[in-house]
Amino acid sequence: MARTEERRAESAFPGAAFDVVAVAASAGGLKALTAVLSPLPPDLPAAIVVVQHLDPRHRSLMAQILDRCTALDVRQVEDGDVLSPGTAFIAPPDNHVLVNRDCVLSLSKSELVHFLRPSADLLFESVAAAHGDRAIAVVLTGSGSDGSMGVEAVKKMGGTVIAQDAATSEFRDMPGAAVRTGSVDFVLPLNEISAALVSLIRGATG
Repeated sequence: MARTEERRAESAFPGAAFDVVAVAASAGGLKALTAVLSPLPPDLPAAIVVVQHLDPRHRSLMAQILDRCTALDVRQVEDGDVLSPGTAFIAPPDNHVLVNRDCVLSLSKSELVHFLRPSADLLFESVAAAHGDRAIAVVLTGSGSDGSMGVEAVKKMGGTVIAQDAATSEFRDMPGAAVRTGSVDFVLPLNEISAALVSLIRGATG
């Protein structure tokens, strides 16, 4: 307990039980992300980083679209951005996003991971390494299995993992693959994920 409290005191996100929420989505993701982000309060004391699989050939308007539906500050990641509370950072097309220990975001054009860039696995692995038990990973609707390796890394480092349930997932492959790892703490319907995040981040019990 003393070690946990010391780490919280040293955190860049005082008053929060978690620093960062890493969210992954693919097919059907815009609707799911809208549902998750729209109820979140502007004073959420943690940062959110989103990987959504997008066509790399086209400019993305996802940050602008999501910014209109939530009280959070939503922006597309630029290399060198710093995590800040109440802010959702959206990965740009064709770039991996990594979270560093100093809360700085890095963009990378390194090789595709399972034919994908951005990769949820790389994002999750980076938040696990950088923020340990103060990281949350969320896997939403999507095809394929991106994120399943990353959630294992988050769980191994003491973080918390949430997956959207099959009944509310437009595409069940991604959250299903995460669940099958045995590393998911909560399997929730889409309309319950926001409240769970707020409760976890604010350290609510019961």
